[in-house]
Amino acid sequence: MAFSDCSRQFAIPNFLYSPFTTNPFFDLDAISSANHQHLLHASPSVLPSPSRIGGGGAGDSPKTSFVIPAPKEKIEMYSPAFYAASAVGGMMACGFTHAAVTPLDIVKCNMQIDPEKYKSVRSGFGVVLKEQGIKGFFRGWAPTFLGYSAQGAFKYGFYDFFKKYYSDIAGPEFTAKYKTLIYLAGSASAEVIADVALCPMEAVKVRVQTQPGFARGLRDGFPKFVKSEGSLGLFKGLVPLWGRQVPYTMMKFASFENIVELIYKHAIPTPKEECSKTLQLGVSFTGGYIAGVFCAVVSHPADNLVSFLNNAKGATVGDAVKKFGLWGLFTRGLPLRIVMIGTLTGAQWGIVDSFKVFVGLPTTGGVTPVPAPAVAKA
Repeated sequence: MAFSDCSRQFAIPNFLYSPFTTNPFFDLDAISSANHQHLLHASPSVLPSPSRIGGGGAGDSPKTSFVIPAPKEKIEMYSPAFYAASAVGGMMACGFTHAAVTPLDIVKCNMQIDPEKYKSVRSGFGVVLKEQGIKGFFRGWAPTFLGYSAQGAFKYGFYDFFKKYYSDIAGPEFTAKYKTLIYLAGSASAEVIADVALCPMEAVKVRVQTQPGFARGLRDGFPKFVKSEGSLGLFKGLVPLWGRQVPYTMMKFASFENIVELIYKHAIPTPKEECSKTLQLGVSFTGGYIAGVFCAVVSHPADNLVSFLNNAKGATVGDAVKKFGLWGLFTRGLPLRIVMIGTLTGAQWGIVDSFKVFVGLPTTGGVTPVPAPAVAKA
């Protein structure tokens, strides 16, 4: 979809995103000079229509009809396709990364549920290997993959939606001055929705991973869980899940946006739009990893509660506090979770922004919002 420079400028508010430039997938220099110059200077109304691209009508030259739009012209900012792209990127990022760290997740969950048996990360790996073998490290990968794929789609898709929605309500001046509040509100709203999609799979995952004899995986674990706990039991851990994920996601998005902005401002002398895509994606991973460390610390007590409640039938928050103690809620399994969440968050932002670059969208963050000029009083 082609846009003039003027229309594209208005489509991307400068207080949220930087101008984004990229080379097209196809070098237009390969096309005849006359056609090339004609396309570069033509208005959108005289550019080849989709019906002529690739097909060609009578009298069309092969070179003109084979022109492919640059990636940056394929998706309009804040269109349904833009939010869909964010959702697809989030689905890929969260589903694959969480499934990849299933072995770490299994040890972490068991350390939270049975700290006397799984006393440390090293001994935890040893116990799982001795009792369950190599297959034991991949128990629950299916509900992990499906649950976090759904969560990632809603999280990233709705984050971009709510960030734009709240920015429009606040206006450019307020958004520029209090941008972190926009990030926090947008991410919190998105996560509340995303956790409803995650909760059923999270409940099955924890039960399969922490009770080896319960089920082999999702296929038999899901119906067995429903038979034991009822359909509403799948959402028993929703409130503590919100308690874990909402602060986690607020920290994840707000800190990432600010960290990336600081990196471009103080560590990289070149403006973001002039940096290579490889460097921009490296900044995304670095900012994501640092943000992940903060996320793990903020959300860890609730993570212990989620694991405990989903493992024991009829368990309450009071039972968890009595078993772990307040200090245990904050520290049990924390070092392993910092490594896991830091790696996860860094990889997720790298994947999301890689997908955005692939479809011609700008990477996330990196530009200090510019306040709208004050209106002079008469």
